[in-house]
Amino acid sequence: MSINFDDKQKSLKRRFLLILGIITFTCFVALGVMVMFWQGLPVQLSDTQRKIFGAMIILYSVLRFSRLLKKDNE
Repeated sequence: MSINFDDKQKSLKRRFLLILGIITFTCFVALGVMVMFWQGLPVQLSDTQRKIFGAMIILYSVLRFSRLLKKDNE
């Protein structure tokens, strides 16, 4: 009577990585929004540069999260 735990372990790993990916996604989106709208940002950027940089951070988080979901479906 052999018990195979490989499927269960992979499932837990995938679940953990998905949760970690969701946390990373929310942190990057929050960072992007903070950079875009926080007027007292300690970095000296013009209004346009700050909004572009925040949008780039949010775009990066969306691309990273979409790759995570694509990898998880396979």
